[in-house]
Amino acid sequence: MTNQQCIIEVEGLWTRFGENVIHRDIDLCVRCGEVFALVGGSGSGKTVLLRQMLGLEKPARGTIRVFGQSWQTADPGTVRQMRSRCGVLFQEGALFSALSVYDNVALPLRELGTLDETTIHDLVMVKLDSVGIAPGHACKFPEELSGGMIKRVALARAIALDPELLFLDEPTAGLDPDRSESFAKLIKSLRAELHLTVVMATHDLHTIAELSDRVAMLADQHLVAVAPLEELIKQDHPFIRSFFLGERGRSALSGAESLRAEV
Repeated sequence: MTNQQCIIEVEGLWTRFGENVIHRDIDLCVRCGEVFALVGGSGSGKTVLLRQMLGLEKPARGTIRVFGQSWQTADPGTVRQMRSRCGVLFQEGALFSALSVYDNVALPLRELGTLDETTIHDLVMVKLDSVGIAPGHACKFPEELSGGMIKRVALARAIALDPELLFLDEPTAGLDPDRSESFAKLIKSLRAELHLTVVMATHDLHTIAELSDRVAMLADQHLVAVAPLEELIKQDHPFIRSFFLGERGRSALSGAESLRAEV
């Protein structure tokens, strides 16, 4: 694997909050075009690592390069350009409660400062349609939406600028099984349609099995394995076995046809 094939490179990363060490000496590469899942137990630092990849938090030590550039050393203009190439779906959607559905999705388009309102309107409606939100919901506010609709609107906002790299933080958390499955299928279709590279932090076994090309397992402050799921579950690590091959894990994986023989 050459550096040119890595859209994100992490080298020698340590994360520390006071005396509490979260990550020790993490190295990984997210390949262009893949769905890369960050997985681990509570407190393993999945979301923290995702936020560091986004440049929203700084590691105590180590280097993160996105599109070949380091968040720490890039000049402000380069950072703005890097951010415009990334989309983010935060936990719970993180919609602005005082803004309508339309204005939430329009926000990143307006921040560009180069588009007229007619163009913004057309783009917003296209993005809402792409995530299955009918035009009649555009004037609603987040408090009027179901949890599944909030996720879809937040996803429309995340892809408003046609990003190359999409970050998902617990994308199906809080959804019932049917809505979770539907949302995972939506992400899969958008990934193919928009040629996205996707990094997601999740604990949802069904979502991991449905979407991921490779899985990075965080445990005991380390990155203990990075592999396709069917290879990962063969590894003899106690946390991997308890996470994937316990009763819940077997139930989730049994729904993935390609993994049935392994489970």
